[in-house]
Amino acid sequence: MRFVCVLACLLLSYAATGQAQDASAHDHDVPAAPSDRPTVSVRGFTDINFSQTDDEHSPDGFALGQFAGQLSASLGAKVHFFGETSVTARSTAFTVEVERAILRYDYNDHFKLSVGRYHTPINYWNTAFHHGLWLQTTASRPDMIQTGGTFQPVHFVGLLAEGTVGSPSLGLGYNAGVGNGRGSAISRAGDAGDVNRNRAWLLKLFARPSSLYGVELGGAAYHDVIAIAGTDGYPELITSAYAALTSETPEVIAEFTNVRHHDRATGVDFNSQAFYVQAAVRLPVAPALKPYARYEKMLGEPAEPVFGNVSGATATFGLRCELAESAALKGEYRHIRRPGGLVVNGVYLQTALTF
Repeated sequence: MRFVCVLACLLLSYAATGQAQDASAHDHDVPAAPSDRPTVSVRGFTDINFSQTDDEHSPDGFALGQFAGQLSASLGAKVHFFGETSVTARSTAFTVEVERAILRYDYNDHFKLSVGRYHTPINYWNTAFHHGLWLQTTASRPDMIQTGGTFQPVHFVGLLAEGTVGSPSLGLGYNAGVGNGRGSAISRAGDAGDVNRNRAWLLKLFARPSSLYGVELGGAAYHDVIAIAGTDGYPELITSAYAALTSETPEVIAEFTNVRHHDRATGVDFNSQAFYVQAAVRLPVAPALKPYARYEKMLGEPAEPVFGNVSGATATFGLRCELAESAALKGEYRHIRRPGGLVVNGVYLQTALTF
């Protein structure tokens, strides 16, 4: 019933506006044109998947992916709202999740202030590619920033300032925020309030030089105190850096993240690292085809008090084929080494679309 209600709301919003307006990968960064009365636009994404692996403990076969609906509304010349809701297939039911809900005031290009639930802006992937898998080249996210994962907080609830600084030719920008941080389950944000009295803060700086088309460079820091029952909590400091070339001829994305947890009882710091490098190219002789490859690795410590040992690596080789302007077919082979030394090989197929 919740799925039907969400779908009905999206369809009614679509009918009210006449047609959906184009939205970029940074949907909340490009608000609808202001007018005397609120204007609303919607966009939808979904995907259908097939997998076959040699891990007898993992489910395979066909699976429905997420149905994600995005809504953007201009509430005035400087006030905008962006929302994203997903419906995800589970083994016993469909779950509905508010992924993003952001109310933003645009003072000018140098200062924009918003409040709500975000995709945490502490690396590249999490803010460039949202819940519509059509947006990203590959069929899956890197392990370090998986939706529902624990290595980095995917969502953030709080207050965020953003804007540009300096000369437009340098393309310098920033994000600075304060919010609830991780919830009692560290894979989730503090949606209903902070679980302790320590607010999380984040700072991200990036550059998009106008002379280097498609290039973005950046780095970020995030601090929180992780609430663990029976302890005083573990201070967490996440630092990250990335470089991205997204021209598609070629596409290259590389990210590195270090997560440090401090054990207050012993005074010992535990560091876990993760990185990935992804490369792809749209073939000039066959523009509908885009072969790609990605190597990712995570390094941890066995005694790490929050994560445990996250060490593992994945090599991915795939091909994306554009079936139409708004639909794609992806095929991947993955060689996965999980913590503990378990090796898994698998083939993954995905159809992803937007409308």
